[in-house]
Amino acid sequence: MAARSAGGDDRQKRRRSQGEGALFQRSSDDMWVGRLDLGWEGGKRVRKTVYAKTEKECRQKLDKVKRAAELGVNVTAERRTTAVWLGEWLEIKEGDGTRASTLRAYRWLINTHIIPVIGRVQLDKLTPLDVRRLVSTARKAGLSAGSVRHVHSLIRNSLAEAERLDLVARNVAKAVKAPPVPHREVRALRPEEARRLVEVLRGERLEAVFACGLMLGLRRGEILGLRWTDVDLGGATLHVRQTLQRVDGSLRFVPAKTDRSHRKLPIPPRLVTILRRHRATQTAERTGLGDAWTETGLVFTSSIGTPLEPRNVNRRFEVLRRQADLPWLRLHDLRHAFASMLFAEGVPARTVMELLGHSTIQLTMNTYTHVMPETQRDAVDRLDRIFGEPTHSDDEPDVDDGEGPAG
Repeated sequence: MAARSAGGDDRQKRRRSQGEGALFQRSSDDMWVGRLDLGWEGGKRVRKTVYAKTEKECRQKLDKVKRAAELGVNVTAERRTTAVWLGEWLEIKEGDGTRASTLRAYRWLINTHIIPVIGRVQLDKLTPLDVRRLVSTARKAGLSAGSVRHVHSLIRNSLAEAERLDLVARNVAKAVKAPPVPHREVRALRPEEARRLVEVLRGERLEAVFACGLMLGLRRGEILGLRWTDVDLGGATLHVRQTLQRVDGSLRFVPAKTDRSHRKLPIPPRLVTILRRHRATQTAERTGLGDAWTETGLVFTSSIGTPLEPRNVNRRFEVLRRQADLPWLRLHDLRHAFASMLFAEGVPARTVMELLGHSTIQLTMNTYTHVMPETQRDAVDRLDRIFGEPTHSDDEPDVDDGEGPAG
């Protein structure tokens, strides 16, 4: 026993020498213990202790606590309200590099729908019933099913962070089932509708903007964030690297949201022609304005070279869709049309996912389930071409397979 304790002491000293706080295994129950020294406060030594079943998990918890403390989170506070924790959690998310637009959406949900309901509840006293009450209140407030699900997701994720920091014993939101979101079937352009829209767009100053949505499936922000350095017309490829977004009242360029969103795409020949024509028009506008032109290097700009206002792009599209007699069509539906046409041509779902920049193939499949029956029918019909034409003729008598009505 003494030998084990001595070994435990040696191991504890060895872990401490790494400068990551004390990390050792208790002899009494084999639990791993991490202890971080946070300095002095009010004349007292301040430490934070975490526990885990494995050394790896304990080290990860210790690293989390250290990072949170560096961000200003009071990791040793025994009592804090849910409202206080959510404020600290937002600081952690900001420190992790979460996009400003996402943080703004989080703050709105927190301040409008979460804090008024459970903000005063002590974090460590929060119960599944409190979370259920939160979800129910959000639903009664008139939020859409998707927004109610976002409320549940936000509180669940924030409590997961609190659990990792050993601020709560468990994530009580996991005990509450996330509210379902009704599936909304995506309506896609039929081929004749797409051709009608293309005719209306021909010669339009923003033709290339809308063509990038219809022929490449790019999101609005991705289109407006394109720079000429991202586009190789000779090689017929472009890179999606950034997006243009309105954040806190001003336009900002932000990196593409995920690794999947950062992607290299082939440009179809028709779109290459449209982009060449667009570049010639932009060059003429730049030359005509001279020093009054604002050089941004963007593919799509206003008539003076500045970034396009996203809302103005939408307004212009609304005019054009009416001219094409497609009043239901939204700008984002061009992206759906692109994906649906690929599926109709038998393009594999994995390829469609990569072209769209979706994070998972499940997202792709769930979004475009409406086109699956058509592709499945086409796949089965191809068997006829493999096995040859059917030989059954109208002159041949029907054969009783034993399953029809007798006599």
